[in-house]
Amino acid sequence: MKAGILIILKNFLSNIICIPDAIRILLHKTKPSLSEVLLKEKVISLNQLHEALEAQKEKPCDLGRMVVDAGYADESAVIRAVKKYYGISVSRLPDNIEEVINKRQSFLEKVSNMRIPIRVKLSIAITFIIWLTILILSFVILERQKENLYQQTVKTGKVSLSYFVNNARIPLLNDDILRLNTLIKEAASVEGLLYAVIVDRDNIIKAHTDHTQIGSSFQSAAETKRLTKEEDISYFSYKLPSGANALNLSRPVAFKDKEVGTVHVGISLDFIKKQIGRESFFILVMSLLIVFLGIAIAVLLGFSFSRPISELVLATKEIGKGNFQYRLSTSRKDEFGDLATAFNFMSQELWKKLQMQKSFGRYVSPEIIDMILANPEESWLKGSRSEATVLFTDVRGFTSYSETREPEEVIEALNEYFGIVTGHILEYGGYVDKFIGDAALAVFCVPIHHPDHAERALKAAIAMQKDLQGSDMKKNWLLSRIGIGINSGVVVSGNLGSQIKMEYTVIGDSVNVASRINGLAGPGDIIISKSTYLLTKDLVSVNALPPQKVKGKSEPVEIFQVTGLI
Repeated sequence: MKAGILIILKNFLSNIICIPDAIRILLHKTKPSLSEVLLKEKVISLNQLHEALEAQKEKPCDLGRMVVDAGYADESAVIRAVKKYYGISVSRLPDNIEEVINKRQSFLEKVSNMRIPIRVKLSIAITFIIWLTILILSFVILERQKENLYQQTVKTGKVSLSYFVNNARIPLLNDDILRLNTLIKEAASVEGLLYAVIVDRDNIIKAHTDHTQIGSSFQSAAETKRLTKEEDISYFSYKLPSGANALNLSRPVAFKDKEVGTVHVGISLDFIKKQIGRESFFILVMSLLIVFLGIAIAVLLGFSFSRPISELVLATKEIGKGNFQYRLSTSRKDEFGDLATAFNFMSQELWKKLQMQKSFGRYVSPEIIDMILANPEESWLKGSRSEATVLFTDVRGFTSYSETREPEEVIEALNEYFGIVTGHILEYGGYVDKFIGDAALAVFCVPIHHPDHAERALKAAIAMQKDLQGSDMKKNWLLSRIGIGINSGVVVSGNLGSQIKMEYTVIGDSVNVASRINGLAGPGDIIISKSTYLLTKDLVSVNALPPQKVKGKSEPVEIFQVTGLI
C-alpha cells in the first residue's frame, strides 16, 4: 500500500505544474464540433454530412436543424448526442443549437485558457507538496504512535493481570473473599485501571473494584473487537455502557494445573485517543507554520524564477522595437545569468549588424542590402562580368574653391552635395561605388540586375541636376558646379583588396570612359556616351557634340549633351 501511495505521489508531483495545460487539453478534447459528434454517434453518415454542409452554403441554417429537416436523422437522436457531449438538456432542437453550443464552449475555453503566472503555479505546487508530505507523515506517525500506545497499554494490563493471578491462587482455593478484595483494592489505584474482577470457576464474582458486584455472575462484553490470544492471556477492546473505551484482559488462575478461577482487568483506552488528539493538534499547528513558511518560500522562489523571465520578455520586446542597446543584468550566478549573458551577446551582435546595415545603406539601396544579408557568400561577391551603366559626378573648379575656404566649410559643402547625389542614385536603384575627393562613382545594374539600367542612370542624373540647381547656390557654391558623365558597357565587378581591407567595386574600360566623359561635362551638364544614348534614345532629348579624343581610346568618343526627357 505504501509503495502504491509513493508511486501515485511521484506521478502526481511530476505533473502538478502542468495541471492548467492538462485541463486545457482535456477541455478541448471533450468538446468536439457538432459535425464530429454527429459522425461519432453515427447519427449521420459522412456523405450526409457533406450534403448538409453544401446545403448550408446555399441556405444558411444550423447544422442540427439542417440534418433533421433533410431527413438524415431524427430530432431525438440529435438531442441525445448534444446532451451527451455538451451537457445541454433541451426538449426540442432549437434553431440556434450551434450558437448555444459555442456559448457553452466559449465559457469553458475562457476557463481553460486562463493565464496562470509561473510564480502562482510554483506556489500552489510547493504548498500542495508540503501539505501532502505532512499529511502522509502525520498519518504514518500517528498510526505508529497509536499502535505503540496500544501495545504499551496491553503490556501494562498484562503486568497487572500477572500480579492478580499470582496472588489470587490461595485466596481463591480458600474462598477468602476478604483477601481477594484487599488484593483488588491495592491495585485499584493504578492509573488507567478501570476495573479488576476475580471470578471462581463458576464465573461468580469473588472480588471487584465495584463492591456491589460481588457475588453476582460475571457478564463478559457482548461485542468485542480485535480479540487476541497470547498463550493463556486473551484481550480485546470494547466500549463500556458509560461510553468509555476499554481494553479487557483475561487470564485463568490455575493451581497445580487445575483452573480455580479467572482474573479480568479493564484498562482505559481513552487516554490513547486524548494523546493522539493532542499530538494531532500539535502536528496541525506545526503544519500550518510549515505551510505558511513554504508559501513564503514558494512565493520568493516564484518571483526569483518569474522576475528574470519577465525581464527577458521585456528585453525581447525592446529588441523587437529595434532597441539593440537594451541590456539585462548578469549578476545572477545561475542558468538565468547565463541566459542574460547570451541575450546581451545576441543584442550586441544585432546592434553591430544594424550599424553595418545602416552604414552600408548609405551607399547602396535597401534591396541590395537585403540581398547581401540574405546571401553573404553568393557569387555577387566574386568577380563577374556584366552589362551596366556607370555614372560619374564631380565639381568644376573644386581645387581653387577648396584653397580659399576653411576645411570645415569645404567638408560641410561636400557632404551636402554628396547627400543629394547619393539620395537620387539610391532612389533609382543604383549602387554608390565610392567617393573620390569631390567625385562620386555610381553604377546601375550591379550587383542587382536591372534591364533598364541606362534609363535608371539617366533619370537619376536629371533628377540630381534639377535638385542641385534648385538648391541655395549662395549658401553652397558647389551645387551649381556639378558635371555628370554617363557611359554604358561591360564592367567587371567584385571584391577587391586584401584580407585586411576589401571593398566591392567595378573596374574596366567602361568605367574609365565614364570618368573621361565626366571630365568633358561643364557645370550643370549631363554628358552621355553613344552606348548610353542608344539604350535611352526613345525617352531622352539630346544635343550631339563633336566626338572627343579621350585618354585610353585610340578613336574619338561620340558624346551627347542631355537636354531633358521626351
